[in-house]
Amino acid sequence: MAKEKMKLGLIPKLIIAIILGIIVGTQLPEVVTQIAVTISSNFGKFLNFIIPLMIIAFVTKGISDLSEGAGKLLLATAGLSYISTLIAGSASYFMAKTIFPSFISQQMAEDITKATSKSLDAVFQIPLNPIMDVTSALVMAFMMGLCISMLRQRGSGDTLYKLVNEFNEIINMVLEKAIIPVLPLFIFGNFANMAYSGSVFAILQIFVKIFVCIIALHIIYLVFIFTIAGTYTKRNPFTSLKKALPGYLTAVGTQSSAASIPVNVEANKNIGVTQQIREFVIPLCATCHMPGSMITLTACVYTLLEMYQMPHSYGLIIKFIAILGIAMVAAPGAPGGAVMSALPFLPVVGIPADGPLASILISLYLTQDSFGTAANVCGDNAISMIVEKIYYDHIVKKPIPVEDN
Repeated sequence: MAKEKMKLGLIPKLIIAIILGIIVGTQLPEVVTQIAVTISSNFGKFLNFIIPLMIIAFVTKGISDLSEGAGKLLLATAGLSYISTLIAGSASYFMAKTIFPSFISQQMAEDITKATSKSLDAVFQIPLNPIMDVTSALVMAFMMGLCISMLRQRGSGDTLYKLVNEFNEIINMVLEKAIIPVLPLFIFGNFANMAYSGSVFAILQIFVKIFVCIIALHIIYLVFIFTIAGTYTKRNPFTSLKKALPGYLTAVGTQSSAASIPVNVEANKNIGVTQQIREFVIPLCATCHMPGSMITLTACVYTLLEMYQMPHSYGLIIKFIAILGIAMVAAPGAPGGAVMSALPFLPVVGIPADGPLASILISLYLTQDSFGTAANVCGDNAISMIVEKIYYDHIVKKPIPVEDN
């Protein structure tokens, strides 16, 4: 029992890694930092190798599962979830564009760029390359997912589906046993390098301000989506939001949309959504409705682009949001899943998927992951309310049944 109490979660480990990295980079001899950079750099190679496999495993399974049965109900739920995620990402972009430049100065960006040029290189790098590029992996994942779903509807395809499930479990094991546990070491090496060069201090100045802005937008977005749902379904939006809070609080603790499903289904029941709808929509939304994660990721990506004076127009960012809104079906289940799903698509906005900027993004995101996941989970209840009315009013054209709750 004593050992269990002493176990640290991922976020405390990351905070410790950042602090130790800064100490090592500023106080210890250069050779110590270079060793840490070498380890971090080679882990980045391994991470880059895993990313296409992760896309194939998670997205293929996600699409295979999402495409089963209840066609119009599925289309309504997935469509609303995607639209919600796009709106949330766009809101995050305009929030960041309006507020962030006030504390990300031109001088700060110049200081960071100048300091970055003083960074240390790895002593050696393992020649490990991905087996395919990200675009190929994504196309293959969509093709496999859709075709397996069609085969299963015809009474076959179970062997392929089982193979996809088992491959998904393998990648999950790699993430759980090799990627997530080593992330603090990866962060440690990158922050040691940034501390050595001097760029880390400018970055940390804006850390807290970003966090406050993102959490505020999460809350505003939840009020917005529940107001839309409440107005459309003629339910009190604030009462519904209050009843959805158990799911929110559970997600803050678990950092997992998937782990919060049982509590969120019960919360949806308390809101008054029928059993048929809540037991379909809540698990489905746990895989495809990611407004909180999208708000966090968009704001963090904008921060990096603004900080390093890289292009960051809405036309560029919306491409990233649109692709990620689909690809994040890979995200649920593990802490940090959304940012890991985002890494393959960072080149869309000009950020390398395995470099120091990706490391900063992981750090920025994971410190706020609990609240992004919680916003996802809480917002699922609003989607469920809307889908219920669409289903009964326009699909089956029957009154919504009254259940004893």
